[in-house]
Order: sequence, then C-alpha cells, then structure tokens
Amino acid sequence: MDGGNQQRILGYFIEEAKEHLDTLEQGLLNVQQTAQDPEMVNEMFRAAHSVKGGAAMLGFSSLQKVAHRLEDCLKILKEHPVKLDRHVESLFLQGYDTLKDLIEQLQRPFGLRDDEADKMVQAAEPTFKELQAYLERLVGGGAPKTAAPAQPARGASKAAGQAPENFSAQVTGILKQMLQLFKQSETPANRQKLQEHCHKLAKLAQTVEPWQLLVKNASDAIANSQNSFHSLAPIVIKELKQASDQVQQGKENALKASPALQKLATATPSQGGAKQITITVEPKEAARAIVKAFDKRQLTQLTKLLVQATRAPL
Repeated sequence: MDGGNQQRILGYFIEEAKEHLDTLEQGLLNVQQTAQDPEMVNEMFRAAHSVKGGAAMLGFSSLQKVAHRLEDCLKILKEHPVKLDRHVESLFLQGYDTLKDLIEQLQRPFGLRDDEADKMVQAAEPTFKELQAYLERLVGGGAPKTAAPAQPARGASKAAGQAPENFSAQVTGILKQMLQLFKQSETPANRQKLQEHCHKLAKLAQTVEPWQLLVKNASDAIANSQNSFHSLAPIVIKELKQASDQVQQGKENALKASPALQKLATATPSQGGAKQITITVEPKEAARAIVKAFDKRQLTQLTKLLVQATRAPL
C-alpha cells in the first residue's frame, strides 16, 4: 500500500474514532443513568468494538488493547444490568481518557510512538483491572470494597460549604449542554452561553469556595477568545466533572485547577480585551466575517452605527 493511501485510511480511522469517542463520552459522563438504558449501553459497546477493530486492522496494538479492555467492561453492563455508583463512573472515565489520549497521539506529527503508547497502556491497566473486578462484584451481588465518602460532622458550620444531594447529577446535565456548545462554531454568542452555564454551575454550590474558584477559572478560560473550543472542551469538561464528584463525596478541599486550566484561564487576551477579526473590502465576504464573529445584539448595534455612518461621519 502506498503512502498516500495509507494516510487516507488513517485519516478515515481517526475521523470515525472521534465519532465513537463522542458516543462513549456522552454515555460515560453519567454512566449511572446510562447503565439503565440498554440501547445506549449497546451503542457504547459498539463504539469501543469499532475502535478496537480499526486499530487491529492498522496495527495499533496499544490502541487495540485499551479499546478491548473498555469493550470487556461495557460487555458486563450489556449482559448484566446493575446499579452503578460514582466510583465506577470515575474508573470508566479514566479508561476512556487513555483511549482518547492514544487517538490524539495519532494526529501528532510523529504519530503514535510505540514506547509512549506502551507506557500509557501499562499505566491504565490497574484502572481496568479494578473496574472489571468492581463490576464483577456488583454483578455477583457483593458489596464493593471502597471507602465510604466523608460525611460532614453533625452541627458543622455552613461556612465549610455543602452541596445538594444530587449535585453531581445536576452538574452532569449542565456539562452535557456545554459539550454540545463546544462542538459548535466559536462565536461570541456561544462563548456567552458557555459562561452562562458556568454561572449555573457556580450557583449549585455557592458556599463551596474551592468549587467557586474552579468554575471561575473555567469561565475565564472560556471568555478568552484566544482559547479555541477544541483546546477548552477536554480540559473544562473533564475537570468540572471530576471536581463535582469530589464535592459530592465531601472532598472539596482537594479541589484545584490543573496547570493546563490555569494556563487557559490566565492567557493574555487580545489587545484591549477585544476580539480581532480580519475582513476584506468585498462586501459579501466582509458581511460573512462579521456575522460569524458577532452575536445578534452586537450585529444590531453595528447595523445602527453603519446606518448613522451613511448619513453623517462618525
């Protein structure tokens, strides 16, 4: 097979793999509910199976192994519907992250290097072993051996911060809406909507200071037009989801924005804090650029200014 055909086939595989990753991510963000939906579990199982098959065909053994491990765990859910908990959700997401990282490595200039891929597979193996054993105990009716979540002391001051009982589930619902926005065009209107969702997230636990700080970091990162949706989505969604689980478990003091999120939140914005756009002198092309860059309110203001400009100089 010549190099051109090989690159095309690899490109097709990566595009399909991304679609399968979306399916897995949608289901795993709240796998406790997903597990009660046989059709959704089947879709996730098929997604992992497809990635495994494509990786095997192209000779990516590390990617094949991780997809196979994820497929095996999903097979347990497929054949034995059980009630899951947040620990299972966390383990599933860790396994998913490894699969996603391997696929992202494929897109880099030097591709998926065997030595790095093997290290990633080895690092993920304990997670998959724990996940499979945990699921098998659930299927067998045994009580999983995990530490009980910390409970706030009776009479403790509210200054310590408390979240509602269904906090993690509420956060997951908002994160799914944010994920859909991240897949859309990078318009000011969509950034505004994402920030509004961050405001909703902050209101869910107003007395939990570490959560407030983390959400503010996410909101600041989104507000900066220099940060692309592609770079924001995996970091923002993942950190807010993991943080919500920690808050629900009473571990809010362990919350801290990762260096990656902090970097996005503190990146220097465009000059004057305003988004810079380039337009041509050709009216139709200029109009397309303006419509793409501005939201409805801004377009209305701009239209008024342009009308005034045709009557008298600004």
